Amino acid sequence: MTHTLHAGLAALALVAGSLAHAQSHGAGGHSHAGSGPYAGMQNREVKSLSEQQMADLRAGKGMSLALPAELNGYPGPAHTLELATALGLTDEQRARTQSLFLDMQREAKAVGEEVIQAEAALDALFRQKTATRDAVTAATARAAQAQGRLRDTHLRYHLSMMDVLSAEQVVRYARLRGY
Repeated sequence: MTHTLHAGLAALALVAGSLAHAQSHGAGGHSHAGSGPYAGMQNREVKSLSEQQMADLRAGKGMSLALPAELNGYPGPAHTLELATALGLTDEQRARTQSLFLDMQREAKAVGEEVIQAEAALDALFRQKTATRDAVTAATARAAQAQGRLRDTHLRYHLSMMDVLSAEQVVRYARLRGY
């Protein structure tokens, strides 16, 4: 296996673990008393994604993908806009942040659709009973790569905000966000 495939599979394992955790804690799971933890999920359009997750991917939402940046002092464009007044953004900062946010959303929506399509393709292998080891390995690598591109998208825009905000505003952002 190539390094890229290993990295892709590792990323997919991380995503799958996050999805499983979210599902087991009520985020998209349809568990009912006396039934298995996956009861109702068999009716999903894409088995590995809840309707909410698909909606969030299509809306370009962050879905906690940028937590390494967010929780280590790199503000995101969306939350910066929400806190614009409290942060004392200038008109220029507000315009730059708005532009970054719109670019991020456009990019994240496109890559989010790639994630959905890759997960749907993986799901189809099993639904159509055409899954083989090689096909599954290739499909999971494509899904992981799409997920990685999505995460990279959100992280890059957090990084870009460091060119927009002052050091004081970054500190204030963290305080306002409760970090």
